[in-house]
Amino acid sequence: MSLTRRKLFAAGGVSVLAAAGLSAASLPHFIETAKADPAATTQTPAATTQTPAPAATPQTPATTPPPADANLLAELAKPGPAGDIVLGSDKAPVTVIEYASMTCPHCAHFSETTFPELKKRYIDTGKVRYIFREFPFDKVAAAAFMLARCASKDGGAPRYMAVVETLFAKQDEWVNDHPLEPLENIAKQLGFSDATFKACLTNQQVLDGIEAVRDRAVDKLGVNSTPTFFINGKKVVGDVPIETMAKEIDPYLKTG
Repeated sequence: MSLTRRKLFAAGGVSVLAAAGLSAASLPHFIETAKADPAATTQTPAATTQTPAPAATPQTPATTPPPADANLLAELAKPGPAGDIVLGSDKAPVTVIEYASMTCPHCAHFSETTFPELKKRYIDTGKVRYIFREFPFDKVAAAAFMLARCASKDGGAPRYMAVVETLFAKQDEWVNDHPLEPLENIAKQLGFSDATFKACLTNQQVLDGIEAVRDRAVDKLGVNSTPTFFINGKKVVGDVPIETMAKEIDPYLKTG
């Protein structure tokens, strides 16, 4: 989902916020009012890396890629106000950072297809440290991220990711002009009550933390679409398959 072409699901978002006791004025500038439109789900072109790799030289053994810019790595290392959502070992040789929006269909597709294999091959085996960061394009995405953050207060990163993965899997149920009821129904299946659902969506501190992560990604890292990944500092854009992730990760794992 591209920032430059966004047409936000504000009509649906307003209904969520109003029912929860929030007003549009309480939200940041990036979710200004606009009518919901199918074009809102238009994504960026096919996945690409920021800098195409040079053509491979026959019979040349793979080598560890050169380190990313030190300033970029320093910026990437800074967590948001509420802390990072991290899976995997702190000692992993590769760090993958994903910026996603909950209403982005390409993000949902990555979550359902590529991420399970990424977790199995690399995260669970100690090869990748995976960091998930919020980049909401609209009010509804912000509300979904708020629910994940509220859930993480009791269950940490695994609980946060369980909410995110469930909402991605059920995205076609709640990403529409009237998302409140299906979003609340899904939240209740995840352990929320009427009271905790409303309390979460009226928690300004949670919202502020989410928008701070997004704004910083735009201002400091040049993120303008989702999903966007940084693999040891290298920017990779789009809903990439596991083969593309492996191509970027594996050279860092070579020991000989």
